[in-house]
Amino acid sequence: MAPGRKGRIIRRTITISLAVALSLAMEISGFLATPVGERPEVSYTTLHAIVPLVFAACAGVAWHIGPARTPARLMIAFVVLWIPQSVYHVIGGWQWVWPVVRGVDLAWAVVAGILVLVYPKGRLSGRFDLWIAGIAVVSFVVNLLVVVLFAGPDVNPCGCAPNGYQLAEAPVLFAITDVAYRIIGVGLALVIAGRLLVRWVRASVPARTVAFLMPVALFAWATTLTAQAVTYAVSSNTDMVLGTFSLIAIASIPVSFDAGVSHARNMRARVADLMRITREGADRGLWAESLARTLRDASVRVFWWDETRGRYADAAGDPISDEDLASRARHSILPVASPLGAPIALIRHDRVLTDNMRLLDGVSSALRLSVDNGRLRSEIERTLEQVRQSRQRIVEAGVEARRRIERDLHDGAQQHLVSLGMQLRLSANAAKAAGDLELATDLERTIVMLNQALRELRELAHGIHPSLLSSGGLALAVPELAGRCPVPVEVEVQGEGRLPELIESTAYFVIAESLANIAKHSRATRAWVRAHVLDGDLVLEVRDNGVGGASIDAGTGMLGIGDRIDAVDGTLAIESPAGAGTTLTVRIPLGEAKWAAAEWGL
Repeated sequence: MAPGRKGRIIRRTITISLAVALSLAMEISGFLATPVGERPEVSYTTLHAIVPLVFAACAGVAWHIGPARTPARLMIAFVVLWIPQSVYHVIGGWQWVWPVVRGVDLAWAVVAGILVLVYPKGRLSGRFDLWIAGIAVVSFVVNLLVVVLFAGPDVNPCGCAPNGYQLAEAPVLFAITDVAYRIIGVGLALVIAGRLLVRWVRASVPARTVAFLMPVALFAWATTLTAQAVTYAVSSNTDMVLGTFSLIAIASIPVSFDAGVSHARNMRARVADLMRITREGADRGLWAESLARTLRDASVRVFWWDETRGRYADAAGDPISDEDLASRARHSILPVASPLGAPIALIRHDRVLTDNMRLLDGVSSALRLSVDNGRLRSEIERTLEQVRQSRQRIVEAGVEARRRIERDLHDGAQQHLVSLGMQLRLSANAAKAAGDLELATDLERTIVMLNQALRELRELAHGIHPSLLSSGGLALAVPELAGRCPVPVEVEVQGEGRLPELIESTAYFVIAESLANIAKHSRATRAWVRAHVLDGDLVLEVRDNGVGGASIDAGTGMLGIGDRIDAVDGTLAIESPAGAGTTLTVRIPLGEAKWAAAEWGL
């Protein structure tokens, strides 16, 4: 935990503890100082003492999750100002103290009203909020001045000392001000509650979600407060049942505040789900649908920037209209741009969501990241496709180079050697006819050496590009290749006609390298080679009964096989348990290859 954060937590904990201690001290001392016959019931007193505890606990939560510090501070102020009437039996003899306490006796109601007004932003916003708060504060100040300057000790049935601040006795003025103050408070509470309740009923789903339980709690409190004010104005006593319901309603206000803020915070957490859904790129239809579910706003629309046409359009390509851009009572427009300022999209959402800018910031970040992921994914796929095509061109160039070398060897050096051999044969025959046996013997030895060189040259040319593969395809080349393997090989090649040269040469050299590995490393006594077309793929299977233990990383030969197969977009699988032989399975797709074969006339 960071030192600064730890210090803030300690200071807040001390503040809450001191406020709770002060409130409980006033509650307990006032209850004990009140004569037994005048004390309220223990259950009511307990509930009365619980109310500030609820506010204190909610203040700690609001400090942690709230959008601002003001709500938590208002809750702490409520705890301090929650002064029970019975405390006058403790301070009644202090002529300079009890008038001030009596003047701020209902200040907690002003604090509770302002707490409702700052929900959920954490601050006052709009003329309505400012007017309501201003009227409440002015009424509080007027009542405080009237109480301090004109209230006599008879306003509290506690045998209080004379008012040290009293300028004159004005019981009528005090009574009118006292009742008016309570009526104004009730009126303001009803106005706030009614306004919130009407807005909640008429609002969209997102607005109701954000408002949550606050209108209900405030309306319940305002209703009981009204009944209490009427009772107070008539008899100066409050009904215990009404008082109990009022206490419960008051305690529900900070709980509703924290519940609503917590719910908005959880909405921001759902942006992570939005990121998960769109992590592979911003599919426009899916993005708008997922965003509507995340914000719980069916009216959400997303308009994407069309770089070609220079305008915004929805997922279907319909351009944004002036009606969508116009500032209306229930909707707002959230522009989303790249870090460099390039436009990405416009999000039209319910206006109430502007109160939760952290949520909208998270949505903007999610959209930017989703677009970047989609763009990066497209670039990677395009790069991989270019690499694949480049590798294929390299393999094709290698095949063509081998054919050219084989053709050059056959038409060039090989033909020259054949012609030279024929001339040497004629010379040897002439030497024998002339009786020059020594020359004839030397020429015969030269002919033998020339034939050996010619055979090696033919084998070299055959290895570079086997002529049987060119003339007869895999059906002729694979059996001939298996016949040169020192391990007995059973061959099964299904006749599927000729395949493209690149596919046939790749398959041939894969089989050749596999048989070479079997001869060198497997210690097998038998091997099997199978080639057939299955579901549009050329499937090669090379199997032996050797010692097993082979792997793709076992040497350069296997790496070469893997590279050749990757170049034609094929797959390679090896099963080689120790002591149970090795099975090499290769699948090469023929979809594009068949089209290429038709182009080549094969």
